[in-house]
Amino acid sequence: MPFSGLWHSPVTRAAQTAGIIAAHLPGVPVAESALAGDYVPHRPAREELAPAYASFLDGYTEQEVAEGAALAAAAEQRFARPAEQDTRELVVTHNFLIAWLVRQALDAPPARWIGINQQNCGVTVLAYRDGRPPALLTFNDVSHLPEPVRWTGVPPALHV
Repeated sequence: MPFSGLWHSPVTRAAQTAGIIAAHLPGVPVAESALAGDYVPHRPAREELAPAYASFLDGYTEQEVAEGAALAAAAEQRFARPAEQDTRELVVTHNFLIAWLVRQALDAPPARWIGINQQNCGVTVLAYRDGRPPALLTFNDVSHLPEPVRWTGVPPALHV
């Protein structure tokens, strides 16, 4: 089954990536969506976080956090539930939303999105089907990238 749509964040780098992908998917509609944007989906209470993450979100305002939570809830409603008909949609987004949707698919506590990290251009596939829990089919697959760029942005100590 071909993709029925390609959605991307309003952020320039995501729009550029979507353009590259779209060139390989002729006929697939491409659209920008704020729901695929780069935002904080949830700010856990400090006591819910590991000490290493206690100050991770300190630079975000209450307004940014509230807007991010609203966008994340809308993104779940739009992208993270069974569709009326069998569809495959591609969403070019950012680490925070990917972590939030993976956390949701695995039914992990809301605070657990922090620490789920995705490489640049990593592919994650989530499946939503009626009568079944969400399924994480693929996480952070970078096999489509040339070896020299697979670990871009990841500290060498974390390379495997």
